[in-house]
Amino acid sequence: MDKNKKFKTIIPEIFKISTKIRFVAIIDLNGKIVISEMKPDLQSLLKKSNEEKFCEHVAVRRDMRHEFDGKLGKVSYVHVERENITQFVTYSKSHSFFITLEPEIKSNVKASIIMKTKKIILTLK
Repeated sequence: MDKNKKFKTIIPEIFKISTKIRFVAIIDLNGKIVISEMKPDLQSLLKKSNEEKFCEHVAVRRDMRHEFDGKLGKVSYVHVERENITQFVTYSKSHSFFITLEPEIKSNVKASIIMKTKKIILTLK
């Protein structure tokens, strides 16, 4: 199966993990959004142009973190708590997966969502 078709099947699988998932974006190594989807009943907290800029920054930060992989090990995921949203990014070899969650979720539930997402991403090989 072509990777873009696979991405189209993976996004719904990620959304099935939890009703608290708001947004999923798959970003290439250059920071371009390959595919993204917002939960149908929600509005984005960012304008489209800001969303694209944020995803470009995801790629830049990934590259910056890679510099320390030799000493510290590879990044498993990045988790950011904000007042209005929870964000996390996890990686495959060629893409970053940016996911947002509702902010009021307990830490153990967030950890479970992240681990389940990572398992789905591993199927991309």
